Amino acid sequence: MKAGAGTNHSQDEMRKRKISLLIAGTLLAVITLSCDRSTLFSGNYQLEDKQWSMYDPARYAFTVGDTLSSYNIALSVRTSTDYPYRNIYLFVVTAFPSGTTVTDTIHAMVADEKGKWLGRGAGDLRELTLPYKSNVYFPEKGEYHIRVVHGMRDTVLKGVYDMGIKVSLK
Repeated sequence: MKAGAGTNHSQDEMRKRKISLLIAGTLLAVITLSCDRSTLFSGNYQLEDKQWSMYDPARYAFTVGDTLSSYNIALSVRTSTDYPYRNIYLFVVTAFPSGTTVTDTIHAMVADEKGKWLGRGAGDLRELTLPYKSNVYFPEKGEYHIRVVHGMRDTVLKGVYDMGIKVSLK
């Protein structure tokens, strides 16, 4: 009897060890697959009470170490269906490590002429991804700063949840 009990105990330990290894392997695989090595920077600027003041720009900072690779930059704006306009104007100010700045204006449609929301979403939340720049090279190594300000007539723009940016390798 004692020999049999020892064998069951040993088999239970082996089973537990196999399950532990399986769980650890699965967790490692999930972590490895979730890391997107092509993304240099991803940031999201959340707005209070779904209101965006033109005096409160979305601010992002990231470091570029590779001036030879090309990148894509995309913006994303999440609005509610309470957003009062079909479009949005954005001013994007990029500050280079040397202090040089470049300003771009983006005009994007958030709804079509019939009022159908563009982008994706559910309920009252809509997310619109806006390709901003593609195949761009950062000419200087160092820290870049990007500010995004809305350029609408209202000083405080209602119905905007957040503003995001993603810089990824092409």
